[in-house]
Amino acid sequence: MRILHLSALVLALALAGCATTSRTGTNTNAAEHYDLLIRNGVVFDGSGGDPRHVDVAVRGDRIVALLSSGNDAIATKVIDAKGHAVAPGFINMLSWATESLIADGRGMSDTKQGVTLEVFGEGWSMGPYNAKMKADAIKAQGDIKYPIEWTTLGGYLDYLVKRGVTPNVASFVGATTARINVLGEDDIKPDATQLAHMQDIVRQAMREGALGVGASIIYPPATFADTHELTALAQAAAESGGGYIAHMRSEANRFLEALDENIAIGRATGQRVESYHLKAAGEKNWPKMALAIAKIDAARADGIKASANMYTYTAGATGLTAGLPPWVQAGGVDAMIARLKDPAVRKRVIAEMKDSSADWENIRLLTGSDDRVLLVDFRSDKLKPLIGKTLAQVATIRGTSPEETLIDLIIEDQGRVGAAYFLMSEDNVELGLKQPWVSLGSDAESSAPEGVFLKSSTHPRAYGNFSRLLGHYVRERKLVSLQEAIHRITGLPAHNWKLTERGCLDVDCHADIVVFDPQTIGDRSTFDKPMQYATGVSDVFVNGVQVLRDGEHTGATPGQVLRGPGWIGTTREAATRQ
Repeated sequence: MRILHLSALVLALALAGCATTSRTGTNTNAAEHYDLLIRNGVVFDGSGGDPRHVDVAVRGDRIVALLSSGNDAIATKVIDAKGHAVAPGFINMLSWATESLIADGRGMSDTKQGVTLEVFGEGWSMGPYNAKMKADAIKAQGDIKYPIEWTTLGGYLDYLVKRGVTPNVASFVGATTARINVLGEDDIKPDATQLAHMQDIVRQAMREGALGVGASIIYPPATFADTHELTALAQAAAESGGGYIAHMRSEANRFLEALDENIAIGRATGQRVESYHLKAAGEKNWPKMALAIAKIDAARADGIKASANMYTYTAGATGLTAGLPPWVQAGGVDAMIARLKDPAVRKRVIAEMKDSSADWENIRLLTGSDDRVLLVDFRSDKLKPLIGKTLAQVATIRGTSPEETLIDLIIEDQGRVGAAYFLMSEDNVELGLKQPWVSLGSDAESSAPEGVFLKSSTHPRAYGNFSRLLGHYVRERKLVSLQEAIHRITGLPAHNWKLTERGCLDVDCHADIVVFDPQTIGDRSTFDKPMQYATGVSDVFVNGVQVLRDGEHTGATPGQVLRGPGWIGTTREAATRQ
């Protein structure tokens, strides 16, 4: 794929000239007044097409003109892009900023990378809640404490915006959340009435603006859902145009079979189906990545709207509970801990934790070594000194086996215990990022190296996922062209999830805009020192409001809720605009 270098591009544009661009075809070269004018930039419109040397004019929250160079337009605010890239704001397709934005609405680690939309809902969503779910959610809170002042998913999204957040926000309704609402957390199957109730929960969330159904089937209690149940929920979302997106049942030993299930759900609903953080986990499974890509390509050729998202690292992150068999986790945290304290149950669990042939996804064993399991988050202040150590190191310190240590840490912390697992190959990361249907999701919160966030660590993807794509993989590795990479984190996910007039930089598009230097953008975050901001992004606008100026946050919080296709808004015009 041809890589466009900005110096050559500017020369070519100077020779060819640039016409004023407007969807309406009117002459926008006249001396008009705008709220914002971004001059002297190389504009990437999010389509993947060749960039253009035009000025971007904004009124209110919309782009109203693209002006040829030499225009005499004036504006209240003028930004000199200095020959840098000007692009639509980036879309984070897998965000866990659900709580971090409550603690700090600025969303610093993502905003400094140019992210202007956070999409939530991987299995669990922040509503709808019943009374027990609210109580359990409050009990499970870690460093960030907050009252739950909402019940529905739409209520949560509105709550964020009312508090004030920098990025726009959107969400899937969690398949796990719908299941817990009706069935609790036990290993049971819904009867016809219960399944219909779960479908109604999805329909209501779609009316509130959900993009579709998000699943995370590898984790209990979602593990207990069969394909019939998941398809029924996806079909309820599909009635109003919503899609289905899933952390699949397996990303390792049964990776290809799990992908077949995902594709089958897409075939059944006729709507978008996407795989979260596409990967082949565990060295013996690495050859499956190419086979999985071939399966998705074949499904697309067959008319299925299949896609995937990824993060740009070889380590995933989840809880130490991912090293426990699902049956011991049934019923929720309290039930799990009670079982783990039973000597007979503990003995059985340890035996299964050591069994590489077990029929559940043992993420810990897939790393190949407990030196490759890095502890990053505890709820208990007493355990926080262990952050940054590996499971192997803590086992040595305590003089217990890794299995016993893992169980003890979960019991002591009364929860999942956050950990990074080194599972993937760099070759497969690059192979995935080359695919034209892959977008990006950080699978992380959006935090800052200050305040409450300093109580725990994180995965470097929280601070560098998007900048690493544009710096390391585009500029240094030259995997794809700059315009293609920008398309994958703007226009592609916006189109996939029906986010009208987002992810684009053209007349009538919402003014979510990022200005960055392609020669300096990059990640600085590492596993040793993850809380380091990315570099290269100078200016960011959300809905026409500047939130980053010369690399520094302005304090503005103009984020809005972006609604999915089933939304019943207050007016027809509002529904169309969103």
